[in-house]
Amino acid sequence: MQAKTYRSFTKSAIPALLQRFAPSLNAEAFLAAGNVFPTRINNHVADDLIDWSKAPKDPLFRLSIPQPEMLRPEHLALVLDEMRRSDTSRIRLRAAAEHVRRQMNPHPAGQKEENVPRLGGQPVQGLQHKYRETVLFFPSEAQYCHAYCTYCFRWAQFTSVGSEQAFKTSDVDMLQQYVASHPQVSDVLFTGGDPMVMPTATLKRYIEPLIGPKAPPNLDTIRIGSKSLAWWPYRYVSDPDSQELLRFFSEVVKSGKHLTIQAHFSHPREVEHPVTQEAVRLIRMTGAHIRSQAPLIRHVNDDPEAWTRMWKLQTKIGIVPYYMFVERDTGARDYFSVPLSRAVEIYDAAYSQLPGTAKTVRGPSMSASPGKVCVVGKAMVHGELHFLLVFLQARNPEWTKGVFFAKYDPEARWLDDLRPAFGADDFFYAKDYERQKLSMAKGSSGQLTDQDWITMSDGWNVQRAGWSMDRSAGHSTAAGPAGRFSGRVRPSGREPLIGHAVHRSPVRCSPCLIRKDVEK
Repeated sequence: MQAKTYRSFTKSAIPALLQRFAPSLNAEAFLAAGNVFPTRINNHVADDLIDWSKAPKDPLFRLSIPQPEMLRPEHLALVLDEMRRSDTSRIRLRAAAEHVRRQMNPHPAGQKEENVPRLGGQPVQGLQHKYRETVLFFPSEAQYCHAYCTYCFRWAQFTSVGSEQAFKTSDVDMLQQYVASHPQVSDVLFTGGDPMVMPTATLKRYIEPLIGPKAPPNLDTIRIGSKSLAWWPYRYVSDPDSQELLRFFSEVVKSGKHLTIQAHFSHPREVEHPVTQEAVRLIRMTGAHIRSQAPLIRHVNDDPEAWTRMWKLQTKIGIVPYYMFVERDTGARDYFSVPLSRAVEIYDAAYSQLPGTAKTVRGPSMSASPGKVCVVGKAMVHGELHFLLVFLQARNPEWTKGVFFAKYDPEARWLDDLRPAFGADDFFYAKDYERQKLSMAKGSSGQLTDQDWITMSDGWNVQRAGWSMDRSAGHSTAAGPAGRFSGRVRPSGREPLIGHAVHRSPVRCSPCLIRKDVEK
């Protein structure tokens, strides 16, 4: 397979790229978007992935080059006006761009305030510990990617707004010490940016302490979050240290740790490329696993056929479909996000076409501040339509033990857009979550023990004393101190767990048909 030398293009190259590949497009407007959003593409993306004949509507074009429509009209006009001024300067243009960025929620889901853990009473820089079992580690050398996705939820990491606040560290000893001192931690996720931009020698410096003689005994899994299989598969095939990298993957596996690449694929075209498929084959030969995840993105992959194709092909070549996410509430959300009602329809339509081997995927999931909230479906209760929700991961692990309901809103795109069902003032987790935010001196939510949560809780929704489940004869019944819910589940490929998790007052809803075509 022919090698390729990596070459990157930043925002300054946008006019030349468009002049070469798509001369009919307005380069000035695209450059304005590039002044606000981080821009990096490479020769693999430009030569092999983008279909320039279909630009600007090509999904990979929209995925890799900032679009003028990502900016509100008034923001686009502001940046264009500054670009056109005869007396403009880099400082003035940067100030205009930062004015726009500050209005785009650059650090969503409490990342800065709620996810940073403490060690010895001091914040631990470069780490996040939101979920009990998993620590995120941000290597200083991994603060960029082989190319940038236009919808990136960590876009602020790559701009001047986020640079001083970027999550990053090079303290290997601190990582080892933190994991060893928190026995509940079983997984470390290396993220960024993209850890696979680092040379193999640098990657080894971070990971070797976790697999050697002094490795924390509680650590089972090492994850590497990366878009490299899509953006630069040559990293594993022909880069100068690719063979050294694959040998190191084998060493990690032989140490007894589970090594998994959390691969980011957004469109089937990325998986179809022969170099990507060869890279997948080589990685799997080391004993490492590959799981795939991506957000549902309007203008890029918001149709079921794209997801069905992508998941089927991933399964065929040995990648495990893992998550479909909902576009986060940051950046150009207005341009990329899809209503939750449509997200459920796309997911269900794609899922229904999969063989059992590909039905490992979960979604559509919102990585919201309280946790990963999956929209299981739409539920008709007493003639009224609701969203049926469940935590896949949560700051408090107890929150994952039942489903809860939200009022149906056809325009809702995020958890914050939803309202509790059945007249409840708050979702069941709200008070515990507020108490946790007031207890940040103890550390991040991932550091809290069961006893910490019980101490903070009034007990009704954490201990759930006396709950029982009856799943017989197609019914699901949950009985608990707060009341009783019973319902009939219509088989649909993903039978949801029905449980009462939203009321404090007694309620009985029967029957409740969990329907995929609930508009009827």
